[in-house]
Amino acid sequence: MSSTMRAFVLTGPRQGAVHEVPVPRAEPGEVVVDVERAGVCGTDVEFFTGEMTYLHQGHSAYPMRLGHEWAGTVSAVGEGVDDGWLGRRVMGDTMLGDRTCRRCRRGHQHTCENRQEVGIRGGRPGALAERLAVPAWSLHELPGEVDAVLGALVEPGGNALRAARATGAGAGDRALVLGPGTIGLLTAMFLRAAGAEVHLLGMDDGAFVRGLGFEHVWTRARLPDLPFDAVVDATGAADLPALAVDLVEPAGRVVYIGLSGRPSTLDTRTLVLKDVTAVGVLSASPGLADTIAAYAGGAVDPRPLVGATVGLGEVGAVLAGEYPAGPKIHVDPRL
Repeated sequence: MSSTMRAFVLTGPRQGAVHEVPVPRAEPGEVVVDVERAGVCGTDVEFFTGEMTYLHQGHSAYPMRLGHEWAGTVSAVGEGVDDGWLGRRVMGDTMLGDRTCRRCRRGHQHTCENRQEVGIRGGRPGALAERLAVPAWSLHELPGEVDAVLGALVEPGGNALRAARATGAGAGDRALVLGPGTIGLLTAMFLRAAGAEVHLLGMDDGAFVRGLGFEHVWTRARLPDLPFDAVVDATGAADLPALAVDLVEPAGRVVYIGLSGRPSTLDTRTLVLKDVTAVGVLSASPGLADTIAAYAGGAVDPRPLVGATVGLGEVGAVLAGEYPAGPKIHVDPRL
């Protein structure tokens, strides 16, 4: 086996290319995964443009290897890892807490102050490469019904599942999702599976969204005056968190999963006077297992969100926005 492999390496803002890098070793407690699919995410684009906050906070630095939405097969195990992992099809948690701090011990390792994030934070290389090394404890096995395409959609799906559940919406409820990107559409799918009447607010007539079976797709100018029991903000717009509170019914719930590049303002008096519950969602970690089960059982099928699958050589163009297909683009490092 070769001692090097191909990986997309980001060396600075808008500077990235495929390089030959050392093949990762399975350190004690870790495994090496042969990557079959990796998704490109808005977070990756922010690293490409240099806007990602972690770069300015010192949590991340160039050069770096992106890719935190992935699926593959375990090809090597390190000391202390059960050999039974070899050959298993898996995906993995992005958030790698230190497993010793108070937050980790209380089951919130995705909020650990000392966490690494695969392909994002703390120098942990990501999955836009032929192989990837991760802790064995972070793995989730994929059943036969969940192929590599679905497996690489588990991480964004876990975020969306948590957002949908945070609304508390189900049969008899009406929910509005702001932003029909990957996370917004996945959230809408989970809300629909829960029995809610789902509406989406976007920038255009929503032909793609309607093709996914969603009837109620609006622009801001056309949004009807309806009572929304829950509103999810899955955008990066600084003004929409306040709009979410304005639109939700009194005693309703607003869920924030999008992040703006600049501070957003929210008048908490509106929250109080409308008796609104507001929830923030960071990370898919607590929702990964249930997302896999939902995909395996057919309750949610996000395959139509993948508009194209490309090789590592096309990653730079994808990050630069030169592939309009979407909303999700996958990378197969074997191509």
